[in-house]
Order: sequence, then C-alpha cells, then structure tokens
Amino acid sequence: MTTTTQHRLAVLGAGSMGTGIATLATGRGIPVVLVDVSAEALAKAEQAVPTQRRLAQMMGSLPRDVEPGTLTATTSIADVAGCTAVVEAVTEHAETKAKVLAEAHQAAPDAVLISNTSAIPIDEQADAVAQPALLLGVHFMNPPYLISTAEVIRGPRTAQDTMAGAGALLDELGITQVVVGDGPGFVINRILQRSINEASRIVAEGIATPEAVDAAFQGCLGHTTGPLATADLIGLDNVVDTLRVLHERTGDAGYQPSELLLAKVEAGDFGRKTGRGFYDYTTTGR
Repeated sequence: MTTTTQHRLAVLGAGSMGTGIATLATGRGIPVVLVDVSAEALAKAEQAVPTQRRLAQMMGSLPRDVEPGTLTATTSIADVAGCTAVVEAVTEHAETKAKVLAEAHQAAPDAVLISNTSAIPIDEQADAVAQPALLLGVHFMNPPYLISTAEVIRGPRTAQDTMAGAGALLDELGITQVVVGDGPGFVINRILQRSINEASRIVAEGIATPEAVDAAFQGCLGHTTGPLATADLIGLDNVVDTLRVLHERTGDAGYQPSELLLAKVEAGDFGRKTGRGFYDYTTTGR
C-alpha cells in the first residue's frame, strides 16, 4: 500500500459526523487530528473509524490499496498546529462553532477553515476568525464516507485561494463538489428540513404513518429514502437544532420545529443513534 498526500486534516468534534469525516480522510490516506472535549467520545471514535473504514471499503466507497492515514485523538485544540485544513463538525450552536473556529485559527493560522454547519450562514461565522477569507462551508452528507457529494458554500468574504485549497482537499477525499451561495440552510437543508418538519406534522395529524410518508417519496418520487428515515439518520436532535437556526434566521414559521419532533427529542428518541426515532431500530433491524 502507498499513499502520497500534502494534507494533514484537523476535525473538531468526535460525534457521528466528525467521526465519519475522520473515516473518510484516513481512508484516503490523509492523517487526521480529531479533537473533542470528551475523552469518552474520542475513545468511541477511535473504535468506530476502523470499523466504518472497512465497511466503506467493502461497499467500494473507499479504496482498498491506500495505506490509512494516522488518527490522533486529543482533547487539546492546540494540537491542530501544523494542519493544512480544519473541519469544524461540532453541535449546531452558533456560539460553540464560533469559539472552536477562533481557537483553531489561532492554533493553525494558515490552515483553510471549513465549517460543516447544517444551516448557520458562513459569513456569520466569519466574524469569529481573524482572517475571514480563510473560511468556507462544506456540508458533508451523512455518512460522508459513503455519500460522495457535498455542498460547498462560498461566503461573501471567502477568498478564491481558499476555495481552490478546499477544492484540492475535497478532490483528494473523492468528494464531488456542488458550489452554492451563502444563506441560512444553503440548498439542501433549506429544502430538506422543511420537508422533514412537514412530514412530522402529517404523521402527528394522523394523515399517514411514517412508513406511508417515506414509501410515497420513494415510490412516487424515486427518493432512495423518505424524509422521516432520513431524519432518523441525521438525528432528530440535529434536525431540531437546524430547524431552530432556520426559524431564527428566516422568520419563516414553516421552520418552527413540530410538536412531534420536540416530543421525540425530549424523550431521547433521536433516531438510529439511540435505536428509536420515527422507527424502532431495536426490533425491526432497519
């Protein structure tokens, strides 16, 4: 096995998305520094990355003939020093994202800064860093090691060199890029999250079951998965966070999280990661 890369990637956040991005990068031979405040989350990620990488290789999404990049797990953001790019993949809270982006920029001042935000405008986040020109958005799909296309969001202050540097990294990651403009939710989540929200209202009103909603989208529209199965994959807690961001920034009542979504999150039923959401994964084997 051989690998040649000029990149060293920092990933901030060892949740499901951060772990998935680390899987993608190491599977392409890129060394990764994975940062989280939780040692427990880092330990889980260290176990999950090799497992996810083998799955992606079996499915043909990652090459088998590339030596995996090293994975360094740390609770110190200072360890991102020397990285060529930083991907922020923490929870969808503007203040948290601003804090970690500022700290990462201080530790690695020349690195391209990438926010994996679901909905927070890039230009809003750019206020947190000393060089806003170095920041752009890349909205990876979940799981990123299986879905090979991502939204790339160019903020009003993002430099062309930053776009080029991020583009070269994404090429090495095997990611097809769809470049879009800045704004709450960008393209995917501006449309998808409203669909999920409305689908949950339809279920709450008794018009259709989750199975019927998703079957209609799959059979009639050709979607691989319906909106509610997609919501369970994203995580209903993440869906609610994203809807709140969209509602706050657009004022559109259609993004106000439905009572059913709020109830499920309150009950701890987040979807696949907890075993229960709109579907019960503990008994159905979905």
